[in-house]
Amino acid sequence: MNLKNHFVIAMPTLNDPLFHRSVVYICEHNRDGAMGIIINKPLVELTIQTVLSRLDITPFKACAELEQPVFNGGPLAEEQGFILHTPQTGFSSSIAVSDEIMITTSLDVLKSIGSNMQPKELFVSLGYASWGNMQLENEIVNNDWLVTQLNSDIIFNCPIEDRWQKAAQTLGINIETISTFMGKA
Repeated sequence: MNLKNHFVIAMPTLNDPLFHRSVVYICEHNRDGAMGIIINKPLVELTIQTVLSRLDITPFKACAELEQPVFNGGPLAEEQGFILHTPQTGFSSSIAVSDEIMITTSLDVLKSIGSNMQPKELFVSLGYASWGNMQLENEIVNNDWLVTQLNSDIIFNCPIEDRWQKAAQTLGINIETISTFMGKA
């Protein structure tokens, strides 16, 4: 199964400090491994406005997006920005992950904030998560992760503190009451 454009949801037993109760949007998955962005771990005190100020980027006009938090997307390339957004052409390093979401790593998407070129929805993170060949599949078999289809509303419109539960609910699961014991059939 190709997990590109899916969420992986940390099981309650996953105790790694960064991945505990995390939801990861998988942007790429192939025979070499997988790459994704954690969508529910905001960086404390870091907003899009703060990032723009540090990069000497002046938004075209004040807008609500400036107050959005920036997220810890994962433990790799923590200084690199990864912007998930609704489809919008014209950015120099954008890749369409699906019909609903693109990922961009260039500054031009940040420079578009407040303009008519700005994507309808934006999610800004620093860093990404990565798994080697068959690593994520093995972690899923080991009951570390649940897998569900993408619901872009969870990335762009769901309150941060509800994303873990809401992603699991797309599977019909109340993750707060799931058993932490595994069985073998």
